[in-house]
Amino acid sequence: MVKFYFFQGIVTNISDFPTSQNNEGNGCHKIFTVEDHTGSIVHFVIAPSTYFIDHLIVQPGDRVTGFYDGNAPVPLIYPPRYEAIAIAKELPYQNVKADYFNSQLASSDGTLKLNIASSTQLRLKNDQPFTGTLMNRNLIVLYGASTKSIPALTTPYKIIVWC
Repeated sequence: MVKFYFFQGIVTNISDFPTSQNNEGNGCHKIFTVEDHTGSIVHFVIAPSTYFIDHLIVQPGDRVTGFYDGNAPVPLIYPPRYEAIAIAKELPYQNVKADYFNSQLASSDGTLKLNIASSTQLRLKNDQPFTGTLMNRNLIVLYGASTKSIPALTTPYKIIVWC
């Protein structure tokens, strides 16, 4: 099971990440260097399978949130290098939460609870409609306003089901 962790910051560099010695995969993988407000740096490996929220192009200077699997093995190097599962470019009035949501549609960390409306778009990561139940699944939730309660309540405008 995926355990979503995240790191937020500004993309300071994007470069190619070679994956083979014979140049077959050159250009297909990238390294995003991301620096947060405290000066901490993370390198995200961007694979062809990395999901970009709303399919937006990311460039140096953009503020992003990178989601990665906290259960995946990581090389013991500094700065840390994580394989990005998803990247969200920061947009005004849009919040993004990637987490496991239980049978009450509450996130595993207890900070967000979902109210699903008929207008909420339910999609798979390939943008096809999702018709199953959202309970007890890994979800990427896109939402605007939320309450200040704990957990915060929100009606998302889009949910990507991470099968």
